[in-house]
Amino acid sequence: MNITAPTTTDRPTTASRATKANASTGGRRVTDAPTRVYHWLLALSFLGAYLTGDGERLRALHVTLGYTMAGLIVFRLLYGLFGPRQVRLSVLRNKLTLGLAWLRGLPASLARGQVNWQPGQNLLMALAITLLLLCVLPLTLSGYAIYHEWGGEWLEELHEFFGNGYLMLVLAHLGLLFGISLWRRKNQALPMLTGRLPGKGPDLVRRNQGWLAVLLLLAVLGYWRWEWQQAPNGLLSTQALQQVLAGDDDD
Repeated sequence: MNITAPTTTDRPTTASRATKANASTGGRRVTDAPTRVYHWLLALSFLGAYLTGDGERLRALHVTLGYTMAGLIVFRLLYGLFGPRQVRLSVLRNKLTLGLAWLRGLPASLARGQVNWQPGQNLLMALAITLLLLCVLPLTLSGYAIYHEWGGEWLEELHEFFGNGYLMLVLAHLGLLFGISLWRRKNQALPMLTGRLPGKGPDLVRRNQGWLAVLLLLAVLGYWRWEWQQAPNGLLSTQALQQVLAGDDDD
């Protein structure tokens, strides 16, 4: 009796299935939902805190947004320690380490006429993100001390210095994104909007972690609601906001 070996049926691999899925969804996932929600909440909180930094009418809102920034940084640090591999703080550290090594070897690479600029771009972006994370600490601590009247005018000037410095870091970060987008001819801000980048290939982020993003958003909204209830006149009134935007606020 002849025994014929069974024919091996070609089965799509995980990578090929991911490629087909990416083709149908418009790109491969590179950023998960909690990272994106954290990013936009932090940007919104800083923008609001910066615009409400002068005067007393919106002081409660300013303080609330400052505390929100501090809480978001705590979330990011914890997520960077215990979250998925792609969001770990070690990834940021590795980019800094590799970038510094690339920087030390740059003169030799220039002499040979063979320079890989990718590590340099990663170094600049990682450095900007690291500074944005670190500078929230002195910014919020100085604001907390001012709110509790622990210091004098020098502390207010220090808080203003860190606030303006943080704004410069944000603008530098945006400038880097714009410059690298032009260099690579790809929108580098897209992952923070959609979580995806155009092109085929396996997803760098296997799970979107949407449930955690929802919890983070609900936690921030719940905190804002609680602060609103604690404030005698609420955190925001139309009259106060119009006066501040018109520059007619009393110091």
